Amino acid sequence: MRKLAFLAVGILIGGIAAVSGSSAASAGVCERPWAGLCATNGGDHVDIAGSTSTPGSRPGSEPGSTQPGIPTPRPIPGRDLCSDDLDDRCGYAVGALPTVYADDLVSFRPAAPSLATEPAGLGVVGLPTNLVAAASTQHVSGDLLGYPVTVRFVPSGFVFDYGDGATQRSASGGATWARLGAAQFTPTATSHSYRARGDYTAGVRVLYDAAVDFGTGHWRPVIGQVTASTAGHSIRIFEARTALVLDSCAENPRGPGC
Repeated sequence: MRKLAFLAVGILIGGIAAVSGSSAASAGVCERPWAGLCATNGGDHVDIAGSTSTPGSRPGSEPGSTQPGIPTPRPIPGRDLCSDDLDDRCGYAVGALPTVYADDLVSFRPAAPSLATEPAGLGVVGLPTNLVAAASTQHVSGDLLGYPVTVRFVPSGFVFDYGDGATQRSASGGATWARLGAAQFTPTATSHSYRARGDYTAGVRVLYDAAVDFGTGHWRPVIGQVTASTAGHSIRIFEARTALVLDSCAENPRGPGC
């Protein structure tokens, strides 16, 4: 956080302007105006005081007004806005911004993840069925607690529900056999072997770490995690039976069962 430079104040003495600080400023001109507030040097800290009708104030900085897309900063009762606590990109007092919890993001939700299985919607008893989920980082904009914000969602975990009572958590959504360079029915980090034939309904739940940007360019972490789910993916598991034959179907296409 950069410290605000002290404002120079020009004092006219005997026709000569005596200037203190590193740069001169005309009397009554606010060099750090923002939404009706003006920063002035208080010695060891920077005070924020009303100064809205002076030349140099930005348009729309009258009391009670806000500039488009930038909310008015909220005061901190009983404390100074020291330069160490002031975001000089927009005039926010860092401590004045609200703490955001996952429950506050009711209207900010990431899109549901995708879910696919290999073989496509099928499987064999006792052999791995490969489940692959996909989710990406997302940004959602809107109003939150009276502020226009952007919320960022970053996937941090995947919880697979295989539909037979078994679940598994993974750091990633998995990968296809082709991408892994593996043969079909090879076990993967997200595969599952079903013990009985039948129809199963699988799903996946993605855990997201969220952060909020109040327009300052800085991401403030959200307390708690946000989830998005995909359910209702059907998988049919078959039972494989083997039999001894004299020749394979490739060797004898007219053989029994070919």
